Amino acid sequence: MRNIFKLTAAAVISAAMSTAAFAADWTPPGPIKLMIAFAAGGGADTQARLIAEELESRMGWEFIPEQVTGKGGVNLLNAMKDEPNDGSVIGMVVAESMGYNLYVADIGLTPADFTPITTTAGAQMGIVALSSKGWKDFHDVIAAAKSGEEIRFGTMSQRLGDLAYLLGKAQGVEFNIIAVRGGKAVMNGVNADDMDVGFMAGIQNKGVASGELVNLASAMSNPLKQTPDAPLLADLGVGFDGDAFFMFAGPGGMPEDARNALAEAIGAVVSDESTQAGGLIKKAFGGPLVVQGEELSALINKGFEESEILLNEVSQ
Repeated sequence: MRNIFKLTAAAVISAAMSTAAFAADWTPPGPIKLMIAFAAGGGADTQARLIAEELESRMGWEFIPEQVTGKGGVNLLNAMKDEPNDGSVIGMVVAESMGYNLYVADIGLTPADFTPITTTAGAQMGIVALSSKGWKDFHDVIAAAKSGEEIRFGTMSQRLGDLAYLLGKAQGVEFNIIAVRGGKAVMNGVNADDMDVGFMAGIQNKGVASGELVNLASAMSNPLKQTPDAPLLADLGVGFDGDAFFMFAGPGGMPEDARNALAEAIGAVVSDESTQAGGLIKKAFGGPLVVQGEELSALINKGFEESEILLNEVSQ
């Protein structure tokens, strides 16, 4: 996406100051089925469950978590599309699920078939290598590739694979792109020296802090918090970024009172660092990023539409 997810601190502050007025005026018609597009026990799954637990405590709402994984969140979206749209069914995915992943799945669904509710946090997406490689930033990787070294590049989604391809193309080199499932698999591959570099979405933070790993580039539209001097993809000739945001959505046509109540209640939880959910988001994801309402709908729609542009550039 061409920097469409650049968010401001005002969005976070707004959520933190929310009075949850909408939430006070709306009550779910029964237990809320919480569909989660991430494997059980991981950081994203834990985030979703902690948010639900805090909402149960604050609001008295009951949640029933359910794992619906596969195809980058598209399996969840496909399963959710025909569920009741009264606020009793919501799902946690990433923005890419409703954009690029839904576009390439080509199953006859668009963002209009869903109700974006709120984002919760971003992922510190970097291109990472072992420090023992001796590379300081991604320019060193390019130099190694141009000297004839094969660079094995780990990716965890089709879209990130496309970005790795465009990165090589922009720099006049060709990477051996290795697709795996999840950031943990990329990190394991890098640590085992089965991959030379790879995309990691925050899971690298401890390794970078200890000096075992190094962020060679930010795959986001903004600098990495941990390594702010690392180049952006834009600095390396790529007009797209790997911004990744966790978000909640529901079936299409959700009434505004339900959407607003859910959005404000979730936004207040993730912006409160004293909660387990807010604490986890600060520690693991760099803090809350909250976008809601028409702004979020516009971002999702643009991400879906720009997927065609990205695919066209890859095919050229």
